[in-house]
Amino acid sequence: MKLGLISGYSGRKMSIPIDAIKAAEAMGYESIWTAEAYGSDAVTPAAWILAQTTRMKVGTAIMQMPARTPAMCAMTAMSLAELSGGRFIVGLGASGPQVVEGWHGVPYGKPVTRLKEYIQIMKQIFARETPATFEGQMYQLPYTGEGATGLGKPLKSILHCEEDIPIYAATITPAGVSAAAEVADGFFPVWMDPEQYHVFADPIEKGFTAAGDKNLTQFDIAPFVTVVMGDDVDACMAPIRGSMALYIGGMGARDKNFYNDYAKRLGFEDAAVKIQDLYLAGKKDEAMAAVPAELIDACHLVGPADRIKERLARWKTASGQGHVGSMLLGCQQPEALELIAGELL
Repeated sequence: MKLGLISGYSGRKMSIPIDAIKAAEAMGYESIWTAEAYGSDAVTPAAWILAQTTRMKVGTAIMQMPARTPAMCAMTAMSLAELSGGRFIVGLGASGPQVVEGWHGVPYGKPVTRLKEYIQIMKQIFARETPATFEGQMYQLPYTGEGATGLGKPLKSILHCEEDIPIYAATITPAGVSAAAEVADGFFPVWMDPEQYHVFADPIEKGFTAAGDKNLTQFDIAPFVTVVMGDDVDACMAPIRGSMALYIGGMGARDKNFYNDYAKRLGFEDAAVKIQDLYLAGKKDEAMAAVPAELIDACHLVGPADRIKERLARWKTASGQGHVGSMLLGCQQPEALELIAGELL
């Protein structure tokens, strides 16, 4: 099992806890992952952390694909990989239409199509076998559409990046998971019950089939796992309730909420409907209370140290089956990080 940390994105002020990151690096944590929404970006803090660590890998979870061309993302990835000795990991996501169209001012388009085309272009640029060309639904190299001068020409990267650059995708829809399994090196479920790999099994196999000779040994399933250690289990669950209620209840429209659909696939259909009804009615506290403790407990690690150790057995089993390759932990408690490292590393 590989362990990583989720650092998230900034609030009003930019702050990166380098001392805590170095402590995690010394414990054996393999990676740390930055993020972006519509404030701080994911790349700048990734570069900052890479410059002040020696072993730990740094990934983006995620870079918003509509905010950058595939070529710009490839250039960034190659630059950071070369400067860090191969410690940079690309993590991509579609973001949401509110941010993509409201903040970046570009069409949201088709997220699954974008993901496949984006990664195909990036890998072509990394390989440098020929000048990059692509003819897709969302991207064309060279561009020949509306407003084109006709002067565009296929180009090959000036930089020869000799480092391996893995590409991960953030997705939970069946079509998105299948696309990730086909073209990416791993994917991030926003949360995951390690005992319910079946939720992803068919889409992953479909993607592997489309890719050709590919299997779970070549594809890292890396769920986000929140860890809150404390004597009171209910109190430890409280902050997670707020996050899960937001995703299940308020992310997207009533008839188009991928997280709500995902909760239903995990076996919590009635709860998912209730959470969404309450959240969209403005009853956020009641929506939080409606998040089942069983769902939180299935996907996260909460409670006293001994309880967390006991619950880690499920993740160890899933790792042994190839169903979970990495756990990316959202945790602010050094003692909890040390406990988990001691159990899994």
